[in-house]
Formats: sequence, C-alpha cells, structure tokens
Amino acid sequence: MSESLVFDSASPRFGLPFLFAGQAQKEVFVNEAHALADALLHCAIEGTLNAPPISPANGANWLVGPAPADAWSGNAGKLACRQGGNWIFVLPRDGMRLLDRSTGQEIRYVGEWKIAVAPEQPTGGSNVDTQARTAIAELLAALEVAGILPTT
Repeated sequence: MSESLVFDSASPRFGLPFLFAGQAQKEVFVNEAHALADALLHCAIEGTLNAPPISPANGANWLVGPAPADAWSGNAGKLACRQGGNWIFVLPRDGMRLLDRSTGQEIRYVGEWKIAVAPEQPTGGSNVDTQARTAIAELLAALEVAGILPTT
C-alpha cells in the first residue's frame, strides 16, 4: 500500500490554500483558492499601474509597477487581482505569461517581467536598400501580430 501524501497548508507555486480534515469554515479556503485560480487561469491584465484604479471591476487584473502606492504599496512586480471587492496580490513565478490588454502584447516572467520593445524603423544611411527595409517592416508587423511587440 502506498503512503498517503502529506501537504503543507498551501500549494508551493501560487499559495492556493489546502483544506484539512475537519477544518472549520472550509468555504473561506475553497473560495480563496477558486479566486486565485480564476485570476491566474489564462491571465490577462488591463495594464501596468503604480496605484489602484479608481473604480476597478471584480475579476480585473493589473501588473503593479515599480513604484507602488496606496493599497498596492510593497507589491512591485506582483499581479494585483480584484476579487470580491478586495485586492489579491500574486507573486509571479517563472513561466508565467500574461496578455496585456492595453497593448495587445504578451509578456512573460523569467526572474523578472520580460516585455519586448519594438526597435526603430531604419532611416538614413548613405545606401538605402528598400527591399531590406521592407523586409524589416514586415518582420516587425509579424511580431506585433504574434503579440510579441506592442501594437503601434
């Protein structure tokens, strides 16, 4: 017979709370786990802010900027998820991907948030190669469509 698994009080990656046998107020822990799962599953953010928006909708997420203020103080780089009229903050983990609705861009987390920045279109020079410039413009447009670069 295999041994039963013993769990900590929360999941190791995102801190989803686990229930214990005979635990009182199970609904609090189950609801918290569901709220976190709802916020993280196919996560999309409204954008990046340093302070909470004035009238946030439940279910909306933001990426907390580098200089958080007000209710977001001390949560730089975390996800701020509006659930049940409250803020839930999630520490990012390697491999997370988000869709930034404000730019249409996908961003990812590997030790820090990685956000691609579009390079400048080529200009000037003594020899102008129109075919090369056309190819570069097409590559940049394809990267925008793929959600790697922000839409212009």
